[in-house]
Amino acid sequence: MTRERIKKGYPRAVGKPRTPAARSREIERRLVEIYPVAICELTHANAFELLAATILSAQCTDVRVNMVTPALFKKYPTPKKLAAANVADVEELVRSTGFFQTKARNLVGMAQNVMERFGGEIPVDLEDLITLPGVGRKTANVLRSVVYDLPGLAVDTHVGRLSRRLGLTTEEDPVKVERVLNDFLPPEQWGGFGLRLILHGRRVCDAKKPKCDICELEDICPSTLMPTRKKTK
Repeated sequence: MTRERIKKGYPRAVGKPRTPAARSREIERRLVEIYPVAICELTHANAFELLAATILSAQCTDVRVNMVTPALFKKYPTPKKLAAANVADVEELVRSTGFFQTKARNLVGMAQNVMERFGGEIPVDLEDLITLPGVGRKTANVLRSVVYDLPGLAVDTHVGRLSRRLGLTTEEDPVKVERVLNDFLPPEQWGGFGLRLILHGRRVCDAKKPKCDICELEDICPSTLMPTRKKTK
């Protein structure tokens, strides 16, 4: 048990979880204590804004996306406005997020599809969402869990990395990771579990320098025993 866990008063697990399923349940229990509110760090006011912001977040930080979206949403506050936008104008607004030409085309295409196929309303069903340009399962699950409070576990790079480090799966493909994790937890916990793993990945379990010495999951994490995972000082 880490000094940080003792200081915070988190109880040691009664015996280390022996299976990935049991470990996932213990991780979920602790993450709820550590991050009581499972927040999405993309600034948004509605489903349209979160969908657009999540499209922009591919290969980009939420901090950067949040710097870009105020101007984007001011000029294009609705799917109708964005559907009629000149792609070149959108490119200039989202240039700093990287891959801006593809993202601009996807944003306009998404809005046009929403207008033409869904009457201007952002769809709810995952099967409908993933037919929109620039929207994959990760983006769809973010929207479903955050805006609609529906089951949806978004697997981004953080969730994939932590799932493997914590010994929950060896899968690399995000869709396979999602299915494995979904089998371990009830649907009502999927969204919060994914969002909390993202928060933990950003704050503690960094890709290059994981802060194992302050990690509240250290005592049940099999990766802390790996010689390639040195604890930070």
